[in-house]
Amino acid sequence: MFANFALPDLARVSRRTVFSALSFGVIGLVACLALSAALTGLGLCIGIGLGVVNFRLIQRSVAKIGAREDENHKRPLATNTVGRLAAISVCAVGLLFLSFDLGLGVMVGLAAFQFFLLLNVARSMFTMGHGGLSDVDGSAGHSIASTGDDSGSAPS
Repeated sequence: MFANFALPDLARVSRRTVFSALSFGVIGLVACLALSAALTGLGLCIGIGLGVVNFRLIQRSVAKIGAREDENHKRPLATNTVGRLAAISVCAVGLLFLSFDLGLGVMVGLAAFQFFLLLNVARSMFTMGHGGLSDVDGSAGHSIASTGDDSGSAPS
């Protein structure tokens, strides 16, 4: 499904995601300030910032590990991902214990960034015509046809 996802598409998705998340953060910060919830607005911006930094680190890690000659690319990528997610989780939960409003804003900011990323990836895939259903139907039809051709016997 992601094999047809080209590098320019990744750059476009990255730009749209960061722009959408930053726009949401600014609007959320203004709304929180208007509602006298400054810490929640600050947490929202921190959460979006953590999401953007995590996304950039993932891109850099995938590019660096993909350029290696090693056969095992999954282990270093998984180790980096687990370490990053652990650090972000500890930061978010720590801020939640420090100040509930601040921690709640961080959690909402992280969730909002992931939502915008998912939305932009799905939008890009559907725009390219790879929504998933056509690939499944096409491959299933191909495998049935090839099974009949390989056996060489007529159905009874």
